[in-house]
Amino acid sequence: MSGKEVNKIGKVLVTDAIAREAVEKLQNAGHEVEVKTGLPEDELVNVIPPYDAIIVRSATKVTQRVIAAGNNLKVIGRGGVGLDNIDCEAAEAKGITVVSTPNASSQAVAELAMGLIFATSRKISMANVALKNGQWLKKECIGCEVVGKVLGIIGVGNIGQSLAHIAKSIGMDVIATKRDLLTVPDAIKELGIEVVPLDELLARTDYISLHLPKTGESTMLIGEPQLKKMKDGVILINCARGGIVDENALAEAIKTGKVAAAAVDVFANEPPGMDNPLIGLDNVIVTPHIGASSIEGQFRVGMEVTEKVILALK
Repeated sequence: MSGKEVNKIGKVLVTDAIAREAVEKLQNAGHEVEVKTGLPEDELVNVIPPYDAIIVRSATKVTQRVIAAGNNLKVIGRGGVGLDNIDCEAAEAKGITVVSTPNASSQAVAELAMGLIFATSRKISMANVALKNGQWLKKECIGCEVVGKVLGIIGVGNIGQSLAHIAKSIGMDVIATKRDLLTVPDAIKELGIEVVPLDELLARTDYISLHLPKTGESTMLIGEPQLKKMKDGVILINCARGGIVDENALAEAIKTGKVAAAAVDVFANEPPGMDNPLIGLDNVIVTPHIGASSIEGQFRVGMEVTEKVILALK
């Protein structure tokens, strides 16, 4: 052997689907990669011990049990926004690095939110289903335009900023709120967006779109009291996290007409059962947590998370 240092080969477990090119990037960096998707917690606990790194998206839960069993674990890579499926405290206690990709899927999620604003406004889903069932519901599918309407964005991170830019560009008026009203991102200032307290946003907006992580403070942030403060006929979009909105309270507000329509991409339990109160409502569009599911977004997420894992393993 020469005096030149030889890099240690790491073992990487990928438990949620990422781009093929991202897997190849890991392999080209000299790491042994195994892709095993859909592992329940007990099975993941059994297989994790020899791995130096694990890469997950939103489906895999890296619990305290999994982390405790990860004898060689040095890094947890989360492809996407938010770390609520990872026990970060347990990871920190063991000195395990946790990395994520908060920027990679921002545009994809923002575009889905904007698409759902259009879809709920023009009753596109209802019209599509009715016509495929032989019903010509032209009069029943009269919708509304979004230009000139007020959009309230709750959370002004990368996704909220991207949505604000899109909404402003098509002629919507945009206001926003965040936990700390004194620290406003430059991108929001440059767009001239007013940042207001939550209660004021609820009272002033025609559309509300949520874009904040699920934390102890944001869990059930939108419940019956907040729904009552909203304008009659408001439209609510949730592409953030399940559990931020009280699903039962939202269903009741839709049934009474307080909320005219909603679009929900995330649920407290995923996948939601058919007994979920929102599933059977005609004026609710539901999608299976596809916010980041664009070809471009998936590629960026996979490449960025693998780059961060490779760096962490050096």
